[in-house]
Amino acid sequence: MRRAVCPGSFDPITNGHLDIIARASKLYDEVYVAVMINQSKKGLFTVDERIELIREVTAGFGNVRVEAFHGLLVDFCKQRDIPAIVKGLRAVSDFDYELQMAQMNNGLTGVETLFVPTNPTYSFLSSSLVKEVAAWGGDVAHLVPPAVLSRLTARLAERRSQE
Repeated sequence: MRRAVCPGSFDPITNGHLDIIARASKLYDEVYVAVMINQSKKGLFTVDERIELIREVTAGFGNVRVEAFHGLLVDFCKQRDIPAIVKGLRAVSDFDYELQMAQMNNGLTGVETLFVPTNPTYSFLSSSLVKEVAAWGGDVAHLVPPAVLSRLTARLAERRSQE
């Protein structure tokens, strides 16, 4: 069984994330999407909400599992016998950081990192940008799956009503 993991915070998952996960799911028998738990950050969505959204938008792939993780990604990999991390690269600036992480992860446990160039359509895309544009009323429908768009719109409306 060939396994890989696509890690991230996914707050929220974007079409760019989904593209990398879809491509990984064609290369591996089983792909884990590892949703980072970072207690020091207040996300727009809870970890459980992110997991639910990711499961919903990846259900059609058939070989994607979604789980939360806290701590070192290599420990997540070791516990599940995952030898490879798949990461999307948008720009050279991503590469500098991700190369250091890949070398550290490999040095710690031998886990390999595969870099997948992002689809040019999504080369500028990040969850932070999606949230910012949506918060200002911009149209992000082409940047996130429909299920994410409806939850994002609802969550931002909730936040505005609380202000």
